[in-house]
This record gives sequence, C-alpha cells and structure tokens, in this order.
Amino acid sequence: MSGHSKWSTIKRQKGANDARRGALFTKLAREIITAARQGGGDPDANYRLRMAVDKARANSMPAENIKRAIERATGAGADAEQYEEVTYEGIGPASVAVIVAAMTDNRNRTASEVRSIFTRHGGTLSTVAWQFEQRGVITLPLNGRDPDEITLAAIDAGAADVAAPDAGSIIVTTEPADLEAVRRTLAESGYEAEAAELSMEPTTTVEIDDEKTAKAVLQFVERLEDLDDVQEVYANFDIPGELMEQLEEQVV
Repeated sequence: MSGHSKWSTIKRQKGANDARRGALFTKLAREIITAARQGGGDPDANYRLRMAVDKARANSMPAENIKRAIERATGAGADAEQYEEVTYEGIGPASVAVIVAAMTDNRNRTASEVRSIFTRHGGTLSTVAWQFEQRGVITLPLNGRDPDEITLAAIDAGAADVAAPDAGSIIVTTEPADLEAVRRTLAESGYEAEAAELSMEPTTTVEIDDEKTAKAVLQFVERLEDLDDVQEVYANFDIPGELMEQLEEQVV
C-alpha cells in the first residue's frame, strides 16, 4: 500500500476540524450531485451515487444535506447545479507523481489554482497517469477482531490484495469491477466497510525517509486537497509509518 494511502487513512481516523469539515461536505455534495445527474437519484439503481452517499455518511454528513444534494441534481430543488469533471497530472516535490481529480464550474479558475500550487512547490504539470492504475479500495475497521480472520474473509470474497497500514484497520484492494461485490460479501459476513471507493493506486512508488522531504511532500498534497474544486489527490510517495505519524501533527 502506498504512503499516500496510509496518509489518507490517518487523516480519516483523526477527523477534521469544523472549517475543513464544512469544505469536505461541499466536496461530497458535488460528487453526489454529479453522480445523480449522470445516473438518476436512486442510489440502489445508481452505483456511483450509492458510493458517493456511503462516503458522505462515513464522513458524518447530515442526511438532510445528502437529500438536498440529490434534489439539486434531479431538479426537485430550485438550484440545480452541474459540474465538469477534470483531471490534472504532474510531478511534485521529490519527483512524486500526482493525479488531481476535480469538479468545477469554471475550468480556467481550477487549472490556474492547481498550476499555481505545483509551481510554488517546485513541481510541474506533466503526464504521469501511466504510473497509476484504477483499483477498488475498501477500508475495514478491526474493532478488536482478528486481522487474519478478516484477511481470509476478504480473499474468499474476491479481493486482489489485503494490507494492514496500522493496528486499527485493514485495507482491501479489488479490481474496479469487483468493488461492490466484495464490499457486499464482506458486509454479509459481518464486516461493514468504513469506506469503499474507486482509487488511482500507484504501480511504482517514491521512497521518502527523511523528515524535511516528507514534510514538503505532505504540505504540497494538502495544499492541493484544500482547493475548493479538488475532490481527490492521488500520489505515489511512500513514507514509513513511524515517520508519517510523527509528521501528522506538523502538517497544517
């Protein structure tokens, strides 16, 4: 599992402050709106919407906010919105490859903001998608259960890989088309997912083991994640878990 995935897990467990939670709800609402506009407002019939709603619930987004976002997308609300999905690729500090997935109502504004952050951190926009592949990623909390037991259940359910980034969770990787089937099978076996989503996982990683470089990379990634239009940032850095945890309080 890549260092970026470890960092995402740490942030999810740590939670967000009120200001960042508000920004997160805005991003989650955009994903719900886009999914509902493309495939309809019924999560049972629209898999992308179901994933977006599940992610919103996992991040404690109020049910009324979720309902309102679906209504805005399907025309039941007065302020229907539409966002364009755009992707940016580039090289950041320490030659880390980065993919930025955004949803925007102003492509020029978003491109300018993303490019500015790359430039300020000594990076550049360039093609790096060949260093990633799309995978399904399921996060399962251990809750005191035997990790070997969950690992075997995940393998039996059709997982491609299983990893334990920390003592509190198991990360299950699947083929993109198998994500929902694996998640559902695990749930039926009593293993409810904390998160289940499609992700761009690196096929090669950049090892970073010194504090100064690691901090620069994490700050760069967080600056991108803090942009209003950015939904997800995928990166191929690999920072040892011990160093990652030392840095988590320092990166703001």
